[in-house]
Amino acid sequence: MRYAHGPDVLHNINLNLAPGSFHFLTGPSGAGKSSLLKLIYLAQHSSRGEMRLFGQDVRACSRNQKSLLRRRVGVVFQEFRLLDHLSVFENIALPLRASGIKRDTYEEDVVELLSWVGLGDAINAYPRTLSGGEKQRVAIARAVVAKPELLIADEPTGNVDPDMAIRLMRLFVELNRLGSTVLIASHDLQLVRASGAPVLTINDGRLSAPKTPRKRAR
Repeated sequence: MRYAHGPDVLHNINLNLAPGSFHFLTGPSGAGKSSLLKLIYLAQHSSRGEMRLFGQDVRACSRNQKSLLRRRVGVVFQEFRLLDHLSVFENIALPLRASGIKRDTYEEDVVELLSWVGLGDAINAYPRTLSGGEKQRVAIARAVVAKPELLIADEPTGNVDPDMAIRLMRLFVELNRLGSTVLIASHDLQLVRASGAPVLTINDGRLSAPKTPRKRAR
């Protein structure tokens, strides 16, 4: 994969995320973590090779088919990407509305999720009034609310305190238990080790085989 006419950013990547698996992705800044995630959720296209998402050859898909594939993926972006003209509730419910689901069937679930991420009192607030950590939690809630088949998260706990990071990780684990495949890019090695989940490491655009870290003794 490369941007414009520049050099390759990713090199000979061979990655298979089994349905229902949970992986972390680590590596130094600039190693290619975000580029790999963008490739997986179809924000970028590979310059060569083959990519399949939910069994479909992405390079052979039409624009409409790719749009349908993206609806099956939940994404937590580093830059949040909240819509300023929508309330917290409306931002979180956006994936459900886009799927044509009526509000009275999901309102209770959204309210419960808001409480889980510690934003029960911010249901009618707007993004411009929130702190970075609060925006991060809204973005996470939006990504998981539709119980996506695949969840991609880029540094999802980077703007929250350690206790909230653990709470949010439990949310990802629960989503995984419900059947979602989860891939989380993180610099938080303590959180990674505590999880015990397999770790993929990327460096200079090259991906290593997954390893399972030892959990720290309690």
